[in-house]
Amino acid sequence: MDRGTPFKMLHELVLKNRSFRRFHQHEAITQSQLRDLVSLARLSASGGNRQSLKYILSWQPEKNARIFPAVQWAAYLKGWPGPAEGERPSAYIVLLCDKEIAVNPGCDHGIAAQSMLLGAAAMGLGGCMIGSVDRPQLRDTLAIPDRYDIALVLAIGKPRETVLIDTVQDGKIEYWRDERSFHHVPKRALSE
Repeated sequence: MDRGTPFKMLHELVLKNRSFRRFHQHEAITQSQLRDLVSLARLSASGGNRQSLKYILSWQPEKNARIFPAVQWAAYLKGWPGPAEGERPSAYIVLLCDKEIAVNPGCDHGIAAQSMLLGAAAMGLGGCMIGSVDRPQLRDTLAIPDRYDIALVLAIGKPRETVLIDTVQDGKIEYWRDERSFHHVPKRALSE
């Protein structure tokens, strides 16, 4: 396989694209930046080319504050309630599936989310794909019509933490934080 410049660039971008959970909250993300990320998702693969995904963008602090309580953060970090004020995301993208187009998005939301997060990494931003969401609360908070299912929420911002990739030891895949608050993510060896 040719591992020339395009492959190396993609490899570096994938390495930069970690799940960040603490951000420089007051570094603003613009509506235009979020629209650029959604455009990457729009151009990504879609099962049967149905394109059933729709998006709610939030870059306004007051709207972000309404979304924050509906998302769950870092299940492996027991007792951590999520990022403190000042470390919360500067923006969110809520991924919805329009049930009038497709009853189930299949894996489209994962493909779209990865495209957007790679785009965020290319912009010098970071994010976290969040599937653990209080959907009824978020639906009420954002007045989301019943025709849309909430698939995922992406938290976006300027990363405020260091994420390190480790090798899985003794089958332990749980991420953890060290005494410096560096976030460690064990990954299985390629040989596995």
